[in-house]
Amino acid sequence: MAEETAEKLRTLIVDDEPLAVERMQVICSKLDDLAVVGTASDGAQALRLIEALTPDLVLLDMTMPEVDGLSVARKLASQAERPAVVFVTAHDNYAVEAFDLDAVDYVLKPVKPERLERAIKRALARRGEEGREDSRWLEELWIPHRSELIRIATSEVGRIDAERDYVRLHVGDGDDARTYLLLQTIAGLEKRLDPAKFIRIHRSTILRRDRITGLRHDGLGVWSVEMEDGEALRIGRTYLPKVKAMAGR
Repeated sequence: MAEETAEKLRTLIVDDEPLAVERMQVICSKLDDLAVVGTASDGAQALRLIEALTPDLVLLDMTMPEVDGLSVARKLASQAERPAVVFVTAHDNYAVEAFDLDAVDYVLKPVKPERLERAIKRALARRGEEGREDSRWLEELWIPHRSELIRIATSEVGRIDAERDYVRLHVGDGDDARTYLLLQTIAGLEKRLDPAKFIRIHRSTILRRDRITGLRHDGLGVWSVEMEDGEALRIGRTYLPKVKAMAGR
């Protein structure tokens, strides 16, 4: 029995709403891979219990009084030994910040058992990765879609366009091409993307470098990048030196 318990993810539930905690306990009781070791009703209590109980996983509410979920995650991010974090929230507009803090998943309320189970599988997969190095750059984005968030790996994103306070992500090619809107400014997202893989060519456009096939001089100092699908996109004058440097010019 002890060995069986040791193989499970020792889990702490954190939420300031008693009914939400109760609902989460019921869902967790039906998941074979979890063992709930405690609950906390605010961020400060959560940090104390994390230190005392050393859980493998924290199911963390985002919005709580005084010390909120993001504050707890930031505190944990500074620790060498820390539990995996799955945010559980009614709000979908913190996804970029959450994954900048290396959260395993971001589950929207009301929580569906099958959705939480997918998050647990991700946490188990993370625990199974040995020698994993944390990256300062975003490797995935979580996009609000219907009643949940979907995972988009940054490696799947070929182009990003600014649309006021949003960005539009262009994913896939040909018949599989699709776009998603994310509440995030293009300048804010640019800071989180690996500059070795992405380059901003215009105040409203970021491209994945490996999708660029060449540069074209259109005359009168105007340049464009040529994409692998044949499309040409104009380079803003502010960004032209950096784009030329990418091409060794």
